Amino acid sequence: MKLHDYWRSGASYRVRIALNLKGLPYSQIGHDLRTGAQRTADYVAINPQALVPALEFDDGVVTQSMAILERLEEEHPTPALLPASPTGRAIVRSIANIVACDIHPLNNLRILTALRRDLGASEDQVSAWIARWIGDGFAGIEPIIARHGGIFAFGDTPTFADCCLVPQVYSAERFGIPLDRFPRLVACVQAARELPAVAAAHPSRQADANPS
Repeated sequence: MKLHDYWRSGASYRVRIALNLKGLPYSQIGHDLRTGAQRTADYVAINPQALVPALEFDDGVVTQSMAILERLEEEHPTPALLPASPTGRAIVRSIANIVACDIHPLNNLRILTALRRDLGASEDQVSAWIARWIGDGFAGIEPIIARHGGIFAFGDTPTFADCCLVPQVYSAERFGIPLDRFPRLVACVQAARELPAVAAAHPSRQADANPS
């Protein structure tokens, strides 16, 4: 498999975590979003949306991180990243989708660029925007983890929820968002970060990461 990603992309980060947790070999092709490398003709031919990640399989390309996670789970069910019960799977997907649908899209690079360039938002306004959507999303996730979490966000094995939460907490920390209100969420993310497979997916450990 070939993973098209960017070292600091949260969506790419969650796919790297899933690949690593499942022990699947893959090569990486980095696309620097800051320079518009994802909009080159060669890459648009792979992913017409010009976003990362995209994962090339032998039989084609899958885009969108959650679709990639679902295919990996279907093709490589062990170790499982979804619980056995229908209710458990739905709860895990709910946590993952709060991140993937309600938090992350509002705070990714292209949206922040549009706020600054198209709407003239100041850096203080951009920071307030980021804090609002991360805070609102985490406030919804915290009680779900309090009810269903164990060592990890759901029970005592990592799931899609952890694949999504680890990158989102990384982003929150990068933007200086206080996380005191979310002790269970933070504890589960810390437990996930201690897994070698998750640690290997960290942005700073990717080949295209900035030296700093």
